[in-house]
Amino acid sequence: MYPVDLPAVGDTELKSASEHYLSSLDARSSHNEWFQSSKTSKVAITAANVRQLPMFEDDQPACAVLALHPPDDQTRVVALYLHGKWWRLDDVLRTSSKSRCGLVSVQSITERVIVFLLSQVVERPPLGEVAFSLHPRSESCKVLWRNSQAVGFYTIKHKGSLCDSWSSCCYLLPVLDTVLVRRSCRGRGFGLQILEDFCSSFSTEEFLGVSSPISPSMAAVIRRFLQRHEEFRERLYEVEAPGGWTQRRNIWLNIQLGRYSLRIKEESGPTSGQTQQIRGTDLTSPSTCNMNAPLLTASAERQIKPYDVNRGQTSQSSQLFGTGCSSAAHAADVVDSEPLTGPQITERALKSKAALSTKHSSEEPEEMQRGAKRAKVTHRANVQHCATSLK
Repeated sequence: MYPVDLPAVGDTELKSASEHYLSSLDARSSHNEWFQSSKTSKVAITAANVRQLPMFEDDQPACAVLALHPPDDQTRVVALYLHGKWWRLDDVLRTSSKSRCGLVSVQSITERVIVFLLSQVVERPPLGEVAFSLHPRSESCKVLWRNSQAVGFYTIKHKGSLCDSWSSCCYLLPVLDTVLVRRSCRGRGFGLQILEDFCSSFSTEEFLGVSSPISPSMAAVIRRFLQRHEEFRERLYEVEAPGGWTQRRNIWLNIQLGRYSLRIKEESGPTSGQTQQIRGTDLTSPSTCNMNAPLLTASAERQIKPYDVNRGQTSQSSQLFGTGCSSAAHAADVVDSEPLTGPQITERALKSKAALSTKHSSEEPEEMQRGAKRAKVTHRANVQHCATSLK
């Protein structure tokens, strides 16, 4: 039996057990206990080596879990205190229940500990990258179980839920907020499985969102998903809270316009697709999205650099608009002066993009050997055709 398989405990019980254990450590004067962290090493269980880790964002009342760390490195966790004993991290992430398979909704506080462990401890990003922030206590989560192990999770901002704790703004559509797949399990199609589960869970909703910014690896996963599920091309949007039309960007349109720097390697193979959010850093290493970036989505706190598809570098227009699109792609959005909303944006922009491409190709003579008169007539006909297309 593992912690997640034991009888559920509440926040109050977890807090009181942690405080009682800390008090007992302070009372000890000698004869320290030891925790066997591996076959070759062990860590002394002392008050100096134990600390409380807060589990939730802006948590009132506070809820924390006890963590044991080596005396020389307080940032490294070797065990958690649950159900009256110390557990190795790998054991906290395991289950003996055969019913835990695939994506399972988080219900108990121990399952929330697993989400916390994956986002804050086990999948810590490399030095210099932004880590996941703590999730709110009320965040809706699902843990991905594979071969009796927790290999990832994703969180959802439900339609109508508050965007933050200091305003009255609510989300206007369901949003896939954070996605993470463990590094050792990426490239097996789990990111695609998460995205399919999210979309199928809200099949009756007209529009669905993915938190902005979307990481390159998450963009690759979404592209693969939309190639398979054309019915979601007009329904899936990159959004910023609360998700009004001025805060939405159609993902399929932006993929076609080259506004995402896709990680093609992450997507290669029939079942790959692990690379993003979103509340952390990149959906392969922690949003992230971010989904060595996590398969994260998107509440990522690290902005993805714009990418110029023409020159392979950041363009001036990309820096101004923060979209990573070329000037030609941006022009396609403003061909019409009348305001457009919803799916009309996708259709009109794609038509404009096709017309612009035709115009560029028409300026290249088909045969350099033909006379100037023939070239002039051909050019005039193509210009007329472009004008008709732009209308």
